[in-house]
Amino acid sequence: MTDYPNLFSPMRIGPKTAKNRIWMTAHSTQLVKDHNFSDAHVHYYAERAKGGVGVITMEAMAVHPTTQPYKGKIFAFDKAVVPNYRKLAAAVREYDCLLLAQPWHRGRETSGQVNRLPVWAPSSVPCAVYREMPHVLTEEEIGELVQGYVLAARYAVEGDLDGVEVHGLAHGYLLGQFLSPATNHRDDKYGGDFDRRLSLVLEIVEKTRAETGRDKIVGVRINGNDGDVPGGLTNEHWTRIARTIADTGLVDYISVTQGTYLERMNIYGATPKPAGFQVEDTARIKAAVPELPVVVAGRMNTPELAEQVLASGGADMIGMARTLIADPEWPNKARDGKANSIRPCVGANWCLASIVNSPLACVHNPAVAREAELGVGTLLPVETVKRVAVVGGGPAGLRTALTAAQRGHHVTLFEQESELGGQVRLIGRSETYAEWQGITDWLISQLGETSVDVKLGHRVEATELLSGYDEVVVATGSTPLKHGWSSLRPASWGDGTIVPGVDQWNVHSIKEVLEGKAEIGPRVMIFDDTGARQPLVAAEYLADRRHAVTLVTRLPQVSPDLEASRDLQSTYRRARNKGIRFITDHELAEVVEDTVVLRDVWTGELVPHEDVDAVVLSTGNRADDALFHALRGSVPVRAVGDCVSPRRVFNAIWEGELAGRDI
Repeated sequence: MTDYPNLFSPMRIGPKTAKNRIWMTAHSTQLVKDHNFSDAHVHYYAERAKGGVGVITMEAMAVHPTTQPYKGKIFAFDKAVVPNYRKLAAAVREYDCLLLAQPWHRGRETSGQVNRLPVWAPSSVPCAVYREMPHVLTEEEIGELVQGYVLAARYAVEGDLDGVEVHGLAHGYLLGQFLSPATNHRDDKYGGDFDRRLSLVLEIVEKTRAETGRDKIVGVRINGNDGDVPGGLTNEHWTRIARTIADTGLVDYISVTQGTYLERMNIYGATPKPAGFQVEDTARIKAAVPELPVVVAGRMNTPELAEQVLASGGADMIGMARTLIADPEWPNKARDGKANSIRPCVGANWCLASIVNSPLACVHNPAVAREAELGVGTLLPVETVKRVAVVGGGPAGLRTALTAAQRGHHVTLFEQESELGGQVRLIGRSETYAEWQGITDWLISQLGETSVDVKLGHRVEATELLSGYDEVVVATGSTPLKHGWSSLRPASWGDGTIVPGVDQWNVHSIKEVLEGKAEIGPRVMIFDDTGARQPLVAAEYLADRRHAVTLVTRLPQVSPDLEASRDLQSTYRRARNKGIRFITDHELAEVVEDTVVLRDVWTGELVPHEDVDAVVLSTGNRADDALFHALRGSVPVRAVGDCVSPRRVFNAIWEGELAGRDI
């Protein structure tokens, strides 16, 4: 008997039956090879099927060469996908999981840099993100587009998939651009009133069904709301679209999401976007199409929330992507009464940031896209049990200790502070980023299931580790730099000098601020040279406590790293609404009492700012590697995380996992 009877009840979807109500929605993996699926894809999807998910819609696949935002896109219109479809279907079917393809076209929401082809759109209106002027589709080219969807459906059937999810309506993609009067300015049979703007979608649905027959599932992915977009489609519009599509009798389900590239946090909301933020709009669509299964998405993180939505009738299936990236065993754990052991998605959006330059990753699940090597069931017991000392209770040390203990080693974890968690614990002190603490809270809770001996408030010395341990892992983290120099002045980083005045009583590090060890006056200036998230964390933390905050960077943009995690827009909006001022293109020149002198990085002009009560520096960290070097040559020792090189939470956990497996 499960605690979530609705979540684990079967659901009829057209000609097929899903074993439960959990649906992994499509998302990019960057595992593509030669525009086709790879063996890594097979392992990735099989891991989620093994974890208990009922239905998987695989990542969006191109229906035409003109939609390639990056090199790694699958060509659903190419018959070469068929053999790999069969591999994938066989892999997930072993676990009674349904598998669907998702043909799609981005339209104007891309660029022609990768494929060297013009961007397609119904009208010549550029995307706010890519800013490339699109080519206006001719009717002949629209015919090519439709044929791409037809071929995608044909090959999905030949590849033994369970069905097809027609994509491109949601998220402002090409079919959505035809649907919206904001982006469709045509006056032919595909533009103008509601019926003509919808006609292309209906033609694609009709021809897709003609290819699949009634033995396969056909569904559509739509928006529940475009968001606060001038001229965008509202929930009322999308409800009418859903009803009209349902009236064709050609689709078996409707999957609902939200947002366009004008506000990407409506698509993949990062923390502090609340869980279930798309439920209300989806429920109204469900009420309009009661005869069809409807999938809801939008940070559906917990089994409790999923059960509540299903019980209320607001949706029939629970869609999730990032939740299952973080923990592929989420369904089985929920079903088996182990919900407390689910590794939570904390809304850090590292998964989105990772795919900019590499395959998919998760900030605290090191196995993502490495399932064959690091996935469920790959952690083997040790043949020789060792006594292992891990020094440092941040994410790197916690992950090392947990993995080593799970393999059977006898582990002692030393932490000099009175709490575990390291710098993640500090970030979690900001109300905006409180969810991030779930990363270390989960590791700590899992550690409680092992025999690891945790020694808090113990600053261990090298002499203590020279005997009694077979191996030592140093995870002592890093210390904020306070010399004040920007990276434009590398020579100054090594000559022992500081920016004049940064040794004053009123100059602090972000760590000191978040630890509550800094006396901060009402007017604060933060100087950042990293471009990372931390200065904005500190700025919001201080603004929430009624400080007047000015954030200065020598970069042309505040925290540009947030572009990759797609929450730059929402974070800027939140910061500016809290009164945080931005000054770009300036570095710190001098601090004199309560006057801060900035230097324009282009002109060299010195600009004094008076009445600054406190200065907070964000200029990088120094690796705390003294213990590691003191132990080298005396005992088997290795270093992980920031004490190797101060980087990201992901790197700390990744290195901890590898060390724990290697001992």
